[in-house]
Amino acid sequence: MSASQPPQTSEVPTLLVKIFGKDRPGITAGLFDTLAAFSVDVVDIEQVVTRGRITLCALVTEPPAGTEGELRATVHGWAEALKLQAEIISGLGDNRPRGSGRSHVTVLGHPLTAECTAAIAARITGTGGNIDRIHRLAKYPVTAVEFAVSGCETEPLRTALATEAAEIGVDVAVVSAGLHRRAQRLVVMDVDSTLITDEVIELFAAHAGCEAEVAEVTAAAMRGELDFEQSLHARVALLAGLDASVVDKVRTEVRLTPGARTLIRTLKRLGFQVGVVSGGFTQVTDDLKERLGLDFASANTLEIVDGRLTGRVTGEIVDRAGKARLLRRFAAEAGVPLAQTVAIGDGANDLDMLNAAGLGVAFNAKPVVRKAADTAVNVPFLDAVLYLLGITREEVETADAHEG
Repeated sequence: MSASQPPQTSEVPTLLVKIFGKDRPGITAGLFDTLAAFSVDVVDIEQVVTRGRITLCALVTEPPAGTEGELRATVHGWAEALKLQAEIISGLGDNRPRGSGRSHVTVLGHPLTAECTAAIAARITGTGGNIDRIHRLAKYPVTAVEFAVSGCETEPLRTALATEAAEIGVDVAVVSAGLHRRAQRLVVMDVDSTLITDEVIELFAAHAGCEAEVAEVTAAAMRGELDFEQSLHARVALLAGLDASVVDKVRTEVRLTPGARTLIRTLKRLGFQVGVVSGGFTQVTDDLKERLGLDFASANTLEIVDGRLTGRVTGEIVDRAGKARLLRRFAAEAGVPLAQTVAIGDGANDLDMLNAAGLGVAFNAKPVVRKAADTAVNVPFLDAVLYLLGITREEVETADAHEG
């Protein structure tokens, strides 16, 4: 090696300085003030505080010849004065290089048990991955932790962890690492049983007194005896003659899913664009768009003539294929690559949309949908989707406080 070339990182002697104890202000500054007297360079820093206890690790270059003993004594003396513990380990170089195929693995539990965490960690290792870092995203209403993983590609890791998650009863999302994760995105949601807890057609049917008939048609569609478009026309036909004033009544009856407002407000604040697609009706989705400040909304439209529902729909039918088509249209209008889109839904008619999106999230979905989606959320809080995007609960609360 020529004199002009710096030594390789792996060849440079380093000291790992570890500090443990009760957290208080000034520990980090105090440690580095102590180290500064020995003219060392900082190679890496890691700090975590758990239940008021700090673990601070500093990887620094070896001090000038003959001063390492003094450095050790000084650091230990400083730590003892603050009732902290110190450990100093000699070695060579930095952390070992991370492997290729880096991913973020988000785990949601309600609760998150040690047994489940062990199973996820073991499956990551068994897939050839290495866990580089772990940190908590949220502690309520669910516990959410994120693993930074390297050494294996995202797709096989996602497949392996989806199987494990289904067996142990937690939700796991795997996304590739990179700057794109915090880039501007488009999030598109289904409406019935996703953004809202209701089925809009059933709310209309209740006012028409035909709930049982609508339920029978829905059941026939679920059995595969009718496709979505056939079932839509059959159910809407049962609403013929209903006074148009029922639209306002249904709008007041719609109940947002817990966490829906938080999800949308947070995404919008972070610069995301948000839309909804629905096999329901524009008479409801247009109202939701205005109330929630959505960027996009599309659904079927109930025909109203002379102040009454005709029992027909007008315009383009929003069915399973239509939802995926609208996702692509919204992405083009938003200027967001399809790979940067997130789709959220619960039913079979959402599958094309979930598969087309960069990240498809099954929300409290039917088994066939959970199996096909990239990830699933099985807790009744829609804002849990934020954690899959690497957004912490603390970030949400801080932003809310500033806005208030």
